[in-house]
Amino acid sequence: MTGTGTGTGTDSSPLFPASVVHVEMFHDPPDAVLFPEEEALIARAVPKRRREFTTARLCAREALARLGYPAAPILRDPRGAPLWPEGVVGSLTHCAGYRAAAVAHRTDLVALGLDAEPNAPLPDRDTLALIALPGERDHLAELAAAHPDLEVHWDRLLFSAKESVYKAWYPLTGRWLGFEEAEVTLSARENSFRAKFLVPGPTVGGTPLTHITGRWHSSGGLVLTSTAVPTFPHPPTH
Repeated sequence: MTGTGTGTGTDSSPLFPASVVHVEMFHDPPDAVLFPEEEALIARAVPKRRREFTTARLCAREALARLGYPAAPILRDPRGAPLWPEGVVGSLTHCAGYRAAAVAHRTDLVALGLDAEPNAPLPDRDTLALIALPGERDHLAELAAAHPDLEVHWDRLLFSAKESVYKAWYPLTGRWLGFEEAEVTLSARENSFRAKFLVPGPTVGGTPLTHITGRWHSSGGLVLTSTAVPTFPHPPTH
């Protein structure tokens, strides 16, 4: 696992297993360029969107190079998910002051999810009600009361965790996963989380996938979450 970048940011090394290459940047290089096919995807985008898109693709190309893949356009499917080279799984993310990509060989993992958010409260209670189940809202209140020393906005962390879970879910299923279709439990001291699916999940390694686990990290004004689904999520029995 690797990271690159300049400026104030996060030490995201706990996010992924060693089989994942993770490249992050905290500014937008002025000389970064896209392939023509990628340019066509953002031909009408505003400058902010262009910068996010371009730097995230730059991170992805560097990460893929470290896996041994040549530079090539990274396009997207009809829902906007990145299309990775054959034999690769990956995820992209960007928010203010942060862009990143994570990739791995499909022989090591079947899906990856990565999300970055500002470490700030969600806009309002209506947003929290939209993304959190009643039990999750109680869970967030318990975390805040039990860990006042941790400078984490738990509502934003929950949102990020669900985003990273969806990014791993979608390539495995080709289906949307609503906020209400996965119940997330956050661990404050272990910097981890568990997402239990409330709808039937995909089959991975011959076993129905009922949940996904992940990691989280917070510093430098950001919260980062990640998921990594192994080829065999449960040890085979003999």
